[in-house]
Amino acid sequence: MEDNKEMTEGKRLEEELTFSFPHIGKDAPDQVKEAEAFCEGYKAFLDTGKTERECVAAAVKLLGDAGYEPIDFKKSYKAGDKVYFVNRNKSLIITTFGQKPVAEGVRLNGAHIDSPRLDLKPNPVYEKNEIAYFKTHYYGGIRKYQWGTVPLAMHGVVVKKNGETVNICIGEAENDPVFCVSDLLPHLAAKQNERKLGEGLKGEELNIIIGSIPFADETVKEPVKLLALKLLNERYGITEADFFRAEIEMVPAQKAKDVGLDASLVGAYGQDDRVCAYTALMAEVETKLPTYTTVTVLADKEEIGSEGNTGMNSDFLKNYLERLAQMEGSDVKDLFVNSLCLSSDVNAAYDPTFPDVFEAANSCYINKGCVLTKYTGARGKSGSNDASAETMAKVISIMEENGVYWQAGEMGAVDQGVGGTIAKYVAHMDIDTVDLGVPIISMHSPFELASKLDIYNTWKAFVAFYK
Repeated sequence: MEDNKEMTEGKRLEEELTFSFPHIGKDAPDQVKEAEAFCEGYKAFLDTGKTERECVAAAVKLLGDAGYEPIDFKKSYKAGDKVYFVNRNKSLIITTFGQKPVAEGVRLNGAHIDSPRLDLKPNPVYEKNEIAYFKTHYYGGIRKYQWGTVPLAMHGVVVKKNGETVNICIGEAENDPVFCVSDLLPHLAAKQNERKLGEGLKGEELNIIIGSIPFADETVKEPVKLLALKLLNERYGITEADFFRAEIEMVPAQKAKDVGLDASLVGAYGQDDRVCAYTALMAEVETKLPTYTTVTVLADKEEIGSEGNTGMNSDFLKNYLERLAQMEGSDVKDLFVNSLCLSSDVNAAYDPTFPDVFEAANSCYINKGCVLTKYTGARGKSGSNDASAETMAKVISIMEENGVYWQAGEMGAVDQGVGGTIAKYVAHMDIDTVDLGVPIISMHSPFELASKLDIYNTWKAFVAFYK
C-alpha cells in the first residue's frame, strides 16, 4: 500500500465540500468521563424534582447556595449581580446582569419543567368491588398503554380549608408503598388485543389502585375507600373534600438510572424537558460576568400548549423583561429586537428499531451532541417558529468557537412529525429564537433515554451562549 499516494481530486473535493456530524465518543473520548461526572448531579435533580413545583423548589435552593437573591425591581443592579423571580411556585426566571445595557439585548434561554403524567381528577377517590382507586386525567401527550403496571408515586400539594398548605409525597422513600394502574393478563385479553394501540388502555381505564383492605366497621358503605382516606388523613391531615383544593400528580416511582453495560445513557422519567432545565440552570449558575444579561426561564405547562399564567403563552416573561428595561430606563422593544433566545427543548433521537418514522439524513442521533432544531410543527411547519439563517448562524458560531459538539435534526419524517416547543411564544415578542436541546429515545414514556455525552455538550452550549 502506498501511504504517500497523492489525494485524488475527488477525495479532496469530498473532504472540502461534504460534511457529517462526528460521534463524540470517537472524536473526543476524554469527554466520556467528564460527562459521567456531570450527569451524577443531573440524576439527583431528576429524583428530587418530579413535578414542576419540586423543580422550582430544588432550583431555588441551589440558587440560594450560589448567591442569588429574589429580584427587587426597585433596586439598581450592576454587572455580575444574580437574581431570580418565582412565578406561583411553578415557573422560575433567573438572571445574571451583564456588562451591556439590556436595551442591547439579553441572552434568553427557556426550558420547561412539566412532564407528561397522570393527574388526579378533582373528585378522585372511589371504591369498586372492594378495591379503592384514584380516578385520573392524563396530562400531556402520553401513550396510555405505557402507564399500566408501572409503579407510581403520588406527588403534589393540598391547600386545606384553614389555608394550610400540605406537600404530598408517597412512593419515593425506601419503605413507602407505591401505586399502580392494572392491565389485563394475556389469557383474557383477546378482545382488548383487537383495539388499536392508542386504545390499549383508554383514558377512563387509567385508574390507580390505592387500597384493598376495609375499615373494620360493618355499618360503613365503602369501607376500603374509608380506610384509604383514613390513612391519608393520618399522614397529612387531609379529607376527601381537600382534593378539590389540590394538585396531585402520579408519576413513575423509579429513580434515574444508568443504562447500558457502558453506562452511557441516563434512563429516567421527565427528561423531557428537565434535561434542558438542569443544563440551563447549571450553566446560569456558572455565569459570572456575562457580556449580555442572562434570562433563564424554567416554565410550566409546555406539555399542554404553554397555557395558563405559569406557561410561556402568558405574559409573565414579557412582564419580567419589561421591568428589566424599566429598571434601566430603556424601551423594552429595543430589548426584544436585540435579544437572542434558545428554546431549550428535546428532540426525537433516531431509533434504529423504528426507522420508518424518521428521515435518516435529517434526524438527530445519540452521542453526536446537542441538537439544533430549526423548526418543529406539524406537516407544513404548522404551529412552528422557523429560525432564520442569521439566527442559525449566530448560534452555530457560538458553539463552534467554544468546542461544543452539535448536530441538526427534524422531529421525524415530514408527514410523521408533530411537535411544538416554547419557541413560537418567545418569537411572538420579536425575539430571534431557535430550538436547542438533547436527543431523546422513547420520549414521553415513563422511562426516557438520553446520552450523557449529549447532556454534557448541551450544558457546554449553554455556558458558551451565556458568555
